[in-house]
Amino acid sequence: MEFSAKQIAELIQGRVEGNENAMVSDFAKIEEGREGAISFLSNPKYLQYIYTTKSSVVLINEDVELEKPVETTLIRVPNAYEAVARLLQIYQSMMPKKKGIDTLAFIDGEAEVGDDCYIGAFAYIGKGARIGKGSVIHPHAYIGDGVVVGENCELFPNVTIYHGCRLGNNVTIHAGSVIGADGFGFAPNTEGYAKIPQIGIVVIEDSVEIGANTCIDRSTMGQTVIRQGVKLDNLIQVAHNVEIGENTVMSAQVGVAGSTKIGAWCMIGGQVGFAGHATIGDRTMLGAQSGVPGNLKGGQTLIGTPPMEPRQYFKCNAIFRKLPEMYKDLEELKKKQQ
Repeated sequence: MEFSAKQIAELIQGRVEGNENAMVSDFAKIEEGREGAISFLSNPKYLQYIYTTKSSVVLINEDVELEKPVETTLIRVPNAYEAVARLLQIYQSMMPKKKGIDTLAFIDGEAEVGDDCYIGAFAYIGKGARIGKGSVIHPHAYIGDGVVVGENCELFPNVTIYHGCRLGNNVTIHAGSVIGADGFGFAPNTEGYAKIPQIGIVVIEDSVEIGANTCIDRSTMGQTVIRQGVKLDNLIQVAHNVEIGENTVMSAQVGVAGSTKIGAWCMIGGQVGFAGHATIGDRTMLGAQSGVPGNLKGGQTLIGTPPMEPRQYFKCNAIFRKLPEMYKDLEELKKKQQ
């Protein structure tokens, strides 16, 4: 598929500077640009490449001022990062979508599969499961008994959905993720640890995307809930009875202990750890590797363990690095006083 700069500008309400008939058929990073590709510039660190890129078209923010002429055609937009995201979505929607049921797939006689679905080889659809129309189940995915998968979902290879769990519409789950395994529930006794049966489910609402090898545990009773629009990165652990509010995003290796409630529109950096039974307010932002031992009010930007305001954290960190020298000075003062 080939598009002109003029056509692309019309799609994203941009303004062309240069050759409006420049044609593109591929995407490339600005520093790796090539003829026939479109790139974007949103991070000022990459501004130098606008003068040397070989890409035919570059999306650039409206307010960027250039010091000298460029050879490439520019499309100016309010936000280049958002614009390229829209273009990539359009590009992906034009890709042919798989349909049909592979002869090597297993579908229980009491399961229901909607129209225009794809069920790949060696996928397993259990008793009473329901797959909504337009959904794509890749090879080796496992859909347990009684699972509900909404419309236009995509489950990649080796995704496992345990019995009874429910997925809304437009849910994407990447390879190797496990939804609905038992929560970590054991009661200590004189002989060791007694298993506490986990009889709840996981509910994933509409438009959620879950990265590869992420695990979301079923609840002890009731539901573990991932609200609408949540985006989870790879390698995240969500324990039993957790609730994650709508449109919250989490980077890789976050761990959320049991019964914690995380609000809407939160942004959680990589390797953040949450203690159990905490309540995190809406629009909380947590820097990478923060440790959260308890409740947090919403609307804060925090970092560290326990989390604190960034300026305070960096001041403390600067003092921490000086501790060996300060300790040495203290010991010398003590010797002088003796």
